[in-house]
Amino acid sequence: MEQARPASLASSDTVRITNPRGSSPFVMTCDHASNFLPAEFGTLGLAAEDLSRHIAWDPGALPVALRMAQALDATLVETRISRLVIDCNRPLDAPDLVPPVSETTAIPGNTGLSEKQRAARVALSWQPFHSAIERIVEDRLARGQETRLVSVHSFTPVYKGRNRPWHIGIIHDEDRRLASPLISALRRLAGVTVGINEPYSPADRVYFTLERHARSRGLPCAMIEIRNDEISGETGQRKWADLLTGIFSNLEPEEARGSRSSAVGKSVQSASQE
Repeated sequence: MEQARPASLASSDTVRITNPRGSSPFVMTCDHASNFLPAEFGTLGLAAEDLSRHIAWDPGALPVALRMAQALDATLVETRISRLVIDCNRPLDAPDLVPPVSETTAIPGNTGLSEKQRAARVALSWQPFHSAIERIVEDRLARGQETRLVSVHSFTPVYKGRNRPWHIGIIHDEDRRLASPLISALRRLAGVTVGINEPYSPADRVYFTLERHARSRGLPCAMIEIRNDEISGETGQRKWADLLTGIFSNLEPEEARGSRSSAVGKSVQSASQE
C-alpha cells in the first residue's frame, strides 16, 4: 500500500486555483475534477478502463467549470487527484471517504488501510483542497467581497441499471437563495429536463464542501450536476458552460426561505453515484 506523501508530490500539486482574485461574487469548486492516480497508488487494483469511468472522477465537469470561471471572472478551486484515492466532497468520518466500492466496482487498493495510510491520503488531497477554499473565502470576506459558492459536478446517465432522465440537476438544502432562481432560469430553457435534488440530495452526503465552506458562514450556495453524456465532448462542454454563464451573469440570490423537510427529505441512492 502507499507510503506517506512523497516530497515530489507537494500539496500544491494536488489542488489548483484558477483566478484567485476574481471579481465575480461566485467562487466555484470542482471536487472531482481529475482521474489522476499518483504513481505510488498504481491503479488501486483496477483495470485501466475503470479509471476513465465516472467512478474515478466527474467527466466533463472541469472544462465546463473552467470556461464558466473565465467568462464570469470567477475563482475556481479544483482537485487534481482521483476521488478513488480520497473523496474531497466527504467529511472525514464518512464511510466512503476512501471508497471500498463505487457503484458496483470493488476498489482493491482501498481495503484494509491503516489509520496512518488514511491520514496520508487526507494530507495529500483532502486537506489542501479544503484549506485552499478556506483561504479564498476568508480573504474575500475580509475584503468585504460578496461571495457565493457553487460546486460543479457530473453524473452518469445510468446507475445500477436505472436510467436518469435529467439533463441537469440542482442540489440544495433548506437555503434556496441561489438554487431557486437558478432552477427557474433552467426551466425556461427549451428541451432541458431539470432535476431538483436529483439525482442526489444533501441527505446522500454529497453536499459536504458547500456545508463546510458556505452554509457554515451563511453564504448562498448551490450544487450543479450535469449528466456526463451531455458534456462528453467539447461541443457539449461549450454549450453547457455558455448556457450557465448566461444565467449566472444575471443571477441574484433570493431572500432566504423554505424548510429542511422539502429540501432534503429524501435519500435516493448511494453517495458514490456521481
